[in-house]
Amino acid sequence: MEKWILYEDNHIIVVNKPPRILVQGDKTGDSTLLDLTKKYIKKKYNKPGDVYLGLPHRIDRPASGIVILSKTSKSLSRMSQLFREKNITKQYWAIVKNKLKATAGTLTHFLKKN
Repeated sequence: MEKWILYEDNHIIVVNKPPRILVQGDKTGDSTLLDLTKKYIKKKYNKPGDVYLGLPHRIDRPASGIVILSKTSKSLSRMSQLFREKNITKQYWAIVKNKLKATAGTLTHFLKKN
């Protein structure tokens, strides 16, 4: 988990999520990035009791990428507002099999589950 941490301060923790890791729980009951990060914080700072960690955004399970988690309710409120007002945006990149014909534009297609 420690190698996934890109940045941490008193208010937020930024994690490079690997593919196939859930950000938050679902019906599978699989371990989540939220749970793993709480365990990391609890151990690193020797915290008694529960660790608070807010989730201002998510990315899909198959995707890898940066996830920002809030360590306080105040930072969660502020981070949520930044995403809501589009002051922070998400950008997805895709790996494709063949070279695209155009360098810019919109590609509408179906995703194939591997």
